[in-house]
Amino acid sequence: MDLFEHVGDGGGAGDNTPEFTVSEIAGTVRRILEGEMAHVRVRGEVGRVVHARSGHLYFDLKDDKSVLSCMTWKGQMAGLDLMPEEGMEVIAEGKMTASGFSSKYGLNVTRIAVAGEGALMAMLERRKKALAAEGLFAAERKKPLPFLPEIIGVVTSPQGAVIRDILHRLRDRFPRKVMIWPVAVQGKECAPQVAAAIRGFNALTPGGALPRPDLIIVARGGGSIEDLWGFNEEIVARAAAESAIPLISAVGHETDTTLIDYVADRRAPTPTAAAEMAVPVRAELIAWTREQEARLLRGVRQGVERRRQRLSDLSRILPRPETLLSDPRQRLDRAEARLGAALERSAARKRKTFEAVAGALRPAALRARLREAQRRLDTCGGRLAPALTRDVALHRDRLGKVRLRAEPLVLRLGRGRDALARAAAALDRCEAQGRLRRRDRLDALGRMLGTLSYQGTLARGYAVVRDGAGAVVTEAGEARKNEALEIEFRDGRVPVRRG
Repeated sequence: MDLFEHVGDGGGAGDNTPEFTVSEIAGTVRRILEGEMAHVRVRGEVGRVVHARSGHLYFDLKDDKSVLSCMTWKGQMAGLDLMPEEGMEVIAEGKMTASGFSSKYGLNVTRIAVAGEGALMAMLERRKKALAAEGLFAAERKKPLPFLPEIIGVVTSPQGAVIRDILHRLRDRFPRKVMIWPVAVQGKECAPQVAAAIRGFNALTPGGALPRPDLIIVARGGGSIEDLWGFNEEIVARAAAESAIPLISAVGHETDTTLIDYVADRRAPTPTAAAEMAVPVRAELIAWTREQEARLLRGVRQGVERRRQRLSDLSRILPRPETLLSDPRQRLDRAEARLGAALERSAARKRKTFEAVAGALRPAALRARLREAQRRLDTCGGRLAPALTRDVALHRDRLGKVRLRAEPLVLRLGRGRDALARAAAALDRCEAQGRLRRRDRLDALGRMLGTLSYQGTLARGYAVVRDGAGAVVTEAGEARKNEALEIEFRDGRVPVRRG
């Protein structure tokens, strides 16, 4: 007879009711519990979670009235698709068991699944808040993408259209070397493989036998939230945040958002868009380079012309060499012209004096005076030649000094020309840098405008309702009053009439 048949029989003290040991009671309870509930599925909210040093996992499942103890043994851990977290609503599968030692029962869990999309979104929001509190989403942590990477690492599945789209787009825009790290893009192996791929690319040595990529693209096609859940795992988000290599997240379609999108340095709406972000268009770059070359040549020619004009203006200010020498030469010519007349006048005066006294002179006295006059004349003639030489030398020295004073002006003109050239080069560099900064700012504002415009909102699945006059309708009461409405979608408008 079964133990519970004995227990169910009535009787008072002294009856023939059999007696059982505590171990017998515990064993019977365990056999019934494990036999009747060999496989159950239990839905509830995860409470306390304990990872034991032995490798076993203990946690609680609870609802508004009761708490059920659950355990997963070390050997069963590999079969779990999802690790329970406190506050998560899950469906746990396993078998009920009881412990005779402590008279407790529990659920031996072998499989865990999230209870619905709402629970997944709630768990995702908790993870986002926790990572945001650590500063992993901060804008200052974002690294700029290289303008033209030599090597691009792609983390994705080697099968499927994603890698073909990326390679095709790179080949069209600007061919680059691509390293593919194959991973599972859904399922329980997705998160650890993607995290290992990101860390593996970062562990490569720059310029080594297997060179380190300059940019990483993590890509996957669209899918449901369950399909994309591997990219919402914390291990993937932290690996992306720790990456020293700039990383582009291209998971899902434009409306899909995963946790890796928030920590990546740039998010692409599609894998093809990620390839467009990675490299510029080669043809456009060549055209831009040629345009800049033409502008540079025009700028150089204009600069040379301006400097030539400036030099010409400065040269007109300086006096000409013949002008500097004309006045001293005229003075020398006048002095030379006066010298002959002065000698003639002096000789005439002397001759008159001689004639006046010649009659009173005896021949001997006359001869004596003639000798004296000849002596003085010879003396004056001897002094005249050195005086003329000294005067010419003095004028020549003055002329040389005037020429020396003109040389510093030429030196100053050369130094000014060099300073002008340096200033013009610095001005050209400043102009180019300012133009580049303004272009980057304009591109960023354009992307922000596209994101914040209402057309961008329509592209994410929303619609705009207008009345017959084209005014936007925001309340249900206004919609009921209008016989004709118009609904604007992303790709057009549809008229609607009330029947």
